[in-house]
Parts: sequence; structure tokens; C-alpha cells
Amino acid sequence: MVAFFSHYFLHLWIFTENKKMKIVIDEKIPYIADALAGMGNEVVSLPGVAITNAHLRDAEALFVRTRTMCNASLLAGTAVRFIGTATIGYDHIDSDYCACNGVKWTNAAGCNADAVLQYVQAVVYEWAAERGHGIEGLTLGIVGVGEIGSRVAQWARSAGLRLLLNDPPRASRGEEGFVSLDVIAKECDIITFHPTLSKSGLFPSYHLADEAFFVQMKRCSLFINASRGPVVDNNALLKAMERNPALDVVLDVWEGEPDINLSLLNKVYIGTPHIAGYSAEGKMNATNMVLRAFADFFGCVDRLPSLSLPAPEVPQVVASSLSSALLKIYSPKWDSATLKANPQSFEDLRNNYNLRREPSAFDIKIQPQKC
Repeated sequence: MVAFFSHYFLHLWIFTENKKMKIVIDEKIPYIADALAGMGNEVVSLPGVAITNAHLRDAEALFVRTRTMCNASLLAGTAVRFIGTATIGYDHIDSDYCACNGVKWTNAAGCNADAVLQYVQAVVYEWAAERGHGIEGLTLGIVGVGEIGSRVAQWARSAGLRLLLNDPPRASRGEEGFVSLDVIAKECDIITFHPTLSKSGLFPSYHLADEAFFVQMKRCSLFINASRGPVVDNNALLKAMERNPALDVVLDVWEGEPDINLSLLNKVYIGTPHIAGYSAEGKMNATNMVLRAFADFFGCVDRLPSLSLPAPEVPQVVASSLSSALLKIYSPKWDSATLKANPQSFEDLRNNYNLRREPSAFDIKIQPQKC
């Protein structure tokens, strides 16, 4: 422990003496390279999957996304003392290794919650419009009621949906208002998944939606997964769709990404390449959050730049209803059509996604149509 703190203060002294710090970043994290370079650092940008142990030998900080596995094989023998993942998920970080080796890590919890909410809203409104019915009075089941699930719940209440919530970790702490997964499967018209991914512990979420879950899911008309691919057993889901061709399925995340099940892709109502959280605002939030944690750790908050986004090119949206306005801003059908036409380009579509803007960036004017 003494050695760790000595090492920490050595790095703090080096930084404050303005010696360049080498930092390796995933090249697809927007806005961060210029910010770090502007703080006087040497920045090496690489594809996330291409970052190796050799790149990190003399690097003191590392910024990644989910495609970089931060474990002993990547980190052993390197100078890395700080890892920032510009993502909500962190199952790609070996937290035990980091704790035992004095590596501070942070994720960007909640950074893209509003972006995923935008995706879910757009999915539901698109589905309702195409199927020719409203959503008021339908029962929505939310599995995982954290940063994202809570926002989805808040919107759903205002939209007139009946809610059933499932979150075993929160229920175990004595919080009320949650139901079992069985109840979600049996009673909901729409089900959306938002848990974190875990394979162990008290509440593992790996294959949370399994064959038994889908056998019980007789009332559901719209099933959404915008959390992590392995939360849903994709083979079991495909069987459920074959049993019930009327079931509409929306998948933004898939088992085996980027090598996804093409039979499943061809059957889903909407299939997108893991971009539900890919808004410009969400990315900016993530970058600001990991930069702040980096600056706190190395004691350089005074050099932290202020990052912000410009207004959209067309800042005003006029529509006859809120749902129409939201679909003018973003429709997931656009991304779905692209992926279905180019399934082999999953990773390229994800890595080079044209970041959309969130509704908060626009001046939305509702002008109901006159009879």
C-alpha cells in the first residue's frame, strides 16, 4: 500500500511539473484527443481492438470503449495507473486485477441514458404508428431500473403506459414497487431490457431472458433489448419468434458481436449495430466524465478544457405531435435498414456511426393538425 501511494504521488509530481504524459486512447472516442493534447500530453490514438501491452509499456493513462479488454494480459508490466472507459458498461475491465495492482479505473455511468431513452421512445412510437394503434393503457415491463430504466419509466408514465418494474438488486435493498421476472413475462405488452451484464454474483444477468422466460411470454407484442447482447439468449429468442411470428423484436445488442446471428437479424422488426446510446450528447457526456476523473486523479483540474456541442444545423422541429417530432429527429428504421443490407459491416457501422442529436438539442414546436 505504501508503494502504491508513493507511486501515485510520483505521478502527480511529474504531471504538475508539466512533463509530457503518454496516454493511449481508442481512436473512436470523440472529442478527447484534442482535449488531452491541449493539456500538454502525448496522445496515441489506436483502434480499440488493436491496443496491445506493447503500446502501454510507458503509457500512464488509457481511455477505452467496450472492445478493449483491460486485463492482466493487456496491463501487466505497463505504466498504466488510470483507465477511463467512455461507456456505461464495464465488464471489459478486470476490476480485481486493477484493485490488486494500483490501477484506478472509472466508467461513465449514465452518460448516454438520454440517448438510449431516445432510442426506446423512437422504437415504441415507430412500432405503434406502423401497427396502427396507440400506446396509452398498454403495460410496459422494464427489466433493470437504473439510470436508463428510470428514465424510460418516467417517460412511460407521462405517455400513459402501465408500468411493471423488475430490478432484483434494488428489491434486495428493501425498495418497493418491483415484480418478478415471471410477472414481467406473463403480463406485459411491451418489454424492454436495461440491466448491466454480469455472469456471477447474487444477481447474474447473463441469459436473463432464457427459454423459460420466452415460453411464459405470451402477451408481449414488442420485445426490446438495448442493454448488452448476452443478457438475452439469442437462440431462445429466435425459437420464440418462430413459435410466435406476430412478436415484434428490436435488438440493438447481440450475442457474438460483431458476428451476429443473421437468421435473427432477418426476423427482427428493428435491428441496429449497438448504437442506441450513440448520440453526440451522450458521447460528449462520456468524454467529459472520464476527463474529469482523469484530472481529479492526476491533480490537473485547472487545465481541464470545457467541451460543448454546437447547435444542430436545423435547430427547430415542427410536428403535429411529440411522437412525430421525435421520429423526425431520429427513426431507428434508418439504422435498421442499413444493417440489414450490410450485416457484414456491423463493426464498421458502429465505429463510424454518424452521431445523432438528442431532442434536447432542438426547439420543438407542436402544431396540431386542424380538422
